[in-house]
Amino acid sequence: MDWLKHPIPKPDQNYQQAAIKRQQQLTKPSRSLGDLEQLSIKLATLQATNTPSVDNIWISIFAADHGIAETGVSAFPQTVTAEMVKNFVHGGAAINVLAKQHQAHLEIIDVGVASSLIDLDIIHQKVAFGTANFLTQPAMPEKQLALALQAGKDAVSRALVKHSQLFIAGEMGIANTSSAAAIACHLLEMNARQLTGAGTGLDSSGIRHKASIIQQALDKHKKTITTPFAALQYLGGFEIAALTAAYLTAAQHQLPVLVDGFICSVAALLATRINADIKPWLIYAHQSQEQGHSVILKALDAKPLLSLNMRLGEASGAAVAIPLLRSACALHNQMATFAQAQVSES
Repeated sequence: MDWLKHPIPKPDQNYQQAAIKRQQQLTKPSRSLGDLEQLSIKLATLQATNTPSVDNIWISIFAADHGIAETGVSAFPQTVTAEMVKNFVHGGAAINVLAKQHQAHLEIIDVGVASSLIDLDIIHQKVAFGTANFLTQPAMPEKQLALALQAGKDAVSRALVKHSQLFIAGEMGIANTSSAAAIACHLLEMNARQLTGAGTGLDSSGIRHKASIIQQALDKHKKTITTPFAALQYLGGFEIAALTAAYLTAAQHQLPVLVDGFICSVAALLATRINADIKPWLIYAHQSQEQGHSVILKALDAKPLLSLNMRLGEASGAAVAIPLLRSACALHNQMATFAQAQVSES
């Protein structure tokens, strides 16, 4: 797993200064486009170009199951993971609709679904048929962790071959909010009650039960988990490991990342603990309705683009934010300057 520790380049500040200068010359009052100006400047800086663009977008959805589901922490049965993967293949999920709308490439990767999906037209990198129950034992041995991380790296490699300008990752896995909440609680040294939410739709009693299970697991593994990788190994899911590795790999190759909701933000938090230099390469799409997401975003010092009370996952929130990025780029590239329009400056 040494490749995960490869250096991450710093964004080119020359392009940042050039983008700032252009924004100051466009026919509008200074900062009148607000966050859209900052978004275009960021994209120009990360892409090292004077004309930022997000026409070529790559979306990877990682699917996996969790042993912790057997403790009743989800409102849906584990079979839903495989059923939703089939729905992705048939084009019926929200992310299918959004990817088609935005003409983004969409791929589905099985990194650990607890069913055989060999007949489906997806990327097959199954590590195992779901993780172990992290209430009683580590979620995965180190060898499985390495394979899950490799799946994330491979997804970004495919995006780079196609010269993608923006990378989006999503997830599907019943009980993965439990895994993400456990990881976040460990990293932020918080009690499970503070970060445990409804997930797929638990009622208040279900949330209390879920928080109790997570806290028991945290107490059990607390002394053993000493690194971010150990947090993944003991509390994580195969898809969360893949997400973390994908973000790190994208940043290593100077590919901007648009981060989805709660689970993806926890993976981003993990990635920043592995290498803090990743931070400039991450753009946060939205603040989800899931309890704890606002805490994660605050810990990341992140300002999300949207807040629409979404909690679907599968990269849907990130996909909804794509038009904002495209609008920011269009305004930056196509507006006239004061000189071009012969408009008097202040």
